[in-house]
This record gives sequence, C-alpha cells and structure tokens, in this order.
Amino acid sequence: MSDDFKDKVSQWEEQVRKQCEKRPERRGEFSTVSWLPVERVYWPWSLGEFDSSKDLGIPGSYPFTRGVQPTMYRGRFWTMRQYAGFGSADETNARFKYLISQGQTGLSVAFDLPTQIGYDSDHELAAGEVGKVGVAIDSMEDIRLLFDGIDLSAVSTSMTINSPAAVLLAMYISVAEAQGANLSKIRGTIQNDILKEYPARGTYIFPPAPSMRIITDIFAFCNDHLPQWNTISISGYHIREAGSTAVQEVAFTLANGIAYVQAAIDAGLDVNSFGERLSFFFNSHQDFLEEVAKFRAARRMWARIMKERFGATNPRAMMLRFHTQTAGCTLTAQQPDNNVVRVAFQALSAVLGGTQSLHTNSRDEALALPSQESVQIALRTQQVIAHETGAADTVDPLAGSYYVEGLTNEIEKKAFDYIKKIDDMGGAVRAIECGFIEEEIQDSAYRFQKEIESGDRVIVGVNRFQTDSELPSGLLRVDPAVQEAQIKRLEQVRAARDSSAVASALEKLRTAAQGSDNVVPPIIDAVKQRASLGEICGVLREVFGEYTHAARC
Repeated sequence: MSDDFKDKVSQWEEQVRKQCEKRPERRGEFSTVSWLPVERVYWPWSLGEFDSSKDLGIPGSYPFTRGVQPTMYRGRFWTMRQYAGFGSADETNARFKYLISQGQTGLSVAFDLPTQIGYDSDHELAAGEVGKVGVAIDSMEDIRLLFDGIDLSAVSTSMTINSPAAVLLAMYISVAEAQGANLSKIRGTIQNDILKEYPARGTYIFPPAPSMRIITDIFAFCNDHLPQWNTISISGYHIREAGSTAVQEVAFTLANGIAYVQAAIDAGLDVNSFGERLSFFFNSHQDFLEEVAKFRAARRMWARIMKERFGATNPRAMMLRFHTQTAGCTLTAQQPDNNVVRVAFQALSAVLGGTQSLHTNSRDEALALPSQESVQIALRTQQVIAHETGAADTVDPLAGSYYVEGLTNEIEKKAFDYIKKIDDMGGAVRAIECGFIEEEIQDSAYRFQKEIESGDRVIVGVNRFQTDSELPSGLLRVDPAVQEAQIKRLEQVRAARDSSAVASALEKLRTAAQGSDNVVPPIIDAVKQRASLGEICGVLREVFGEYTHAARC
C-alpha cells in the first residue's frame, strides 16, 4: 500500500473527526452483538500480518477457511433439513412426508422431553409433556411408524438426541434393517453431544464419565458398521441459545470437540478414521457479518486443532462440517411476521459462511410449534436463497472483505484464548464440573438482557416500534389425547412381546455396562426384543447413576 494512499486516509480520518464533532454518529461505540468492537472503516493494514495463502488457502483444502468443498454450492446446494417432530409418530410421519413433497432434502427429528431424558410416556415425570416439543418415542413400534413409507436408504436423517442417543440409533438401525437397507449406505447424524447439555440445555441423564464412555462406544460401533453415519454433532447451537456470545459459542463447542477426540483416542480409535465422521451444529444469530466470520473462524480453528494438536494427516478428518439452525432465541412473540425477515438474514449468513445443511425456523415458534403454513414459508426461504439470490454461485463470496477477515481473525484469537483457559483448568469436562462454562454463558445472557430492557439494544417490535396486534390464528396445539394413545400403544407392545427375551436382553446390557464391552450391540438386541426406551435407560441409570450439579470449584 503506497504512502500516498495512507496519507489520504489520514486526511480523511481527520475530516471525519471534525465532522463528527458537529454531527455525532448515532452512538458512541459500535460493536457486534457479541460486543466485539467495530471500526468505522477497515483497511488492508487492519488485518495485521494477514497471509492469504496461510489464513485463507484454497477452497476444499487446509485450513478450509473458504469451505470444505472445492466448488461448494456450485456442485450441490446445502441439505435443506427442516427440524420436525410433535405429538405422535403418525403425526410427525405426515409432516415429514409433507416436507419431502415440498422439496426438503433431509429429515431432522425433534423428540419430546420424556424421550430426551430417557423416560417412557407412562412415567410419572412424563405427565403433561408427551409429544409437546417433539415426537414421543417409547419403542420400536413408534420408530417404525415414524418412518413408515420413507426409504431410509434414500434419505439422510438427523436426530437431535443426546443422553439416550445409543437407544434411538439402535431403533433406527433396526428399522433400516427391516426395510432391507444396507447399513454401510445409510446416512445421517445423531447429536450425541452430552457435554453441552450440562451447562446449556439440561437433557442429561448420566454423569460425564459414563456418558463419554457411551459416546466412544458409538464411535467404535459406527466406525465398523455405519461408515457413512455422523456419530456426533458437536453443538454450539444450544450454547448460543442459552446466551453465549459468538466467541463463546465457538470456543466452548471446539473445547467439547477436543474432549471427544481425546476420549476416542484414549479408547484406542484412530483419529484419521473417526475424525471423518465428526460433525458440528451451530447457531446463526442476528449479527449478519459476525456470523459469517464465526463460521469461517470455526472451520479454520478445527483444522488447526486436528492437525497440530492431534496429529491428523487425513484432510477429511480436519474438516469442520456443520449444520446450521437459525436462532430460535431471536424470534419474538410480538409482531411474529418480523421473524420471517430475521430468519432470512440468518439463513443467508449461514450460506455465506459455508454451511453443509440448514434449518430455517418458522415465524410462529415463539408462540407454539410451527404450523404447516409457517413451515412452508421457512423452507421457501432456503429455496429463494438457493435459486434466486446468487449467493450460492461463487465460493466464499465475502473472502477478502477487510471487515469479515478482521472479524474472522478476532473471533479465532479470542476463542483460542478461551480454549487455553479451559485446557489450563484440565479440559472441558473439568470446566463443566467447576461451573466455569455455565457461569460465562449466564454472564453474557444477563448482559444482553439488561441491554434490551434498558433500550440500549433495539429489538424491533419488542422495545421499539411496538404495535397493538392480535396473535396469529392457526397455531398448532398438541392434543392431550396424544399421551393417552401413546401409553395405550406402549401397553400393547409390552403385552405382545416375549417378556423373558426382553429380560434376558436387558441383563446382557447390564453386564456390558458394568464391564468394558461396547454397549451398542446389546442395546440393539434389546430394542429388537421390544424393550422400551425407559427400560433400557433404566438399566443404565442403575449402573451409571444420574448426574447432579456439583458445587463450584
């Protein structure tokens, strides 16, 4: 950059300074939604010692800043994977078929809270929650109905399930086998990320140590039998929904990823093999360009972590492949049609950031489960981005933007600072047990909420530009009769099955859990004998115990 140009910049800055003395800018300091400072203008020298060959690289090559595929969306669009699940398996199956008919290219299953914490629908703690925030799954009969008429060899399925992930995977495998599918060909993902549950979401069952053991058992089983299955979706989404910043979302997610990789290596697995099947799940929040930079920074960081920390030599094991969901926490009950606009921008930032699959939230989700009309608008949002905006026609279109590259570098630096702090504490599990991660998230959430309540942060339709308007009509409500029908079906399954075979299968699972054998095969045997989710998790509860928050370190 010539000295003459820098002199002109200095003159311009002085002119602007004088201008701002007369007509101040609209606020004193500018920052991203995560409080990273934003300069008035970014220049080439704003990036410091930026080396495009090292920090950007080539699309589809290390460090993957510009994407994990050489041509990205010019080859194929991201998977449009709308999250769905409510009421009974029959109702959710109908919603799946509707979404597929409308152009959805992958399934994503939401489970109700009893399923997520390993209870059957007739458990006393399940009362009032069956089918409310996802589909109720008690046994193989429910999974069979959930995927009835859907060829599991031809569709990719994501299941947002964590502590009972091995049980739901076993049921999915059993249904796929019953359909005649080749297990080596079935594709999909189980979330299976327990570490983010402790500080951010809460649907855990077992303590961290046995939970990590189950996860590595899943890694090992899938490595041998389901080579195209993503064994974990290491999730920053719920960390961000709980109130974290973009930097914290990246840092805590990758710190959890480090813990999973180390646990797998300690269990004797090859990082170059299981590393290919790791996937990630991020939130796409409201600060448009910060989110683009966040995705790029996370991809580059993970490549460096896998190569430099764990010695991976397989490029595919260094790739951070991720699913994105737009930010549920930004949806407002006030003026819900504004959510269509929010989601569109969030989805576009995910695409510009290089996501591999995407879920777009529906406008009415701050009020209820999404209606069919709202789901169609959400899916159409992705299709408009794909086919009409041109955003998918070139790889990493914002590369070289001084601001985006500067934000990418800043997020990477601050996130690595967090990871070092977590390493010094003894790793992610220890940081969780000490309450460090939870407290950091809570502090950020509190600061954000204070800014909304004071009016310093504007939320359109909530604390500014309010109107008196009626709630939208046609909101989806789950019929309380779903619980009665679900319990009746479960009773029928129990009455028709071979009780002695179930008892034998559960005892084999107990023996495996008490020892060191992989628990996945006996879980598969148990579900095939029609053991229920609650019965299987009950055995593991007896062996492993249940987690309760420890005192702060």
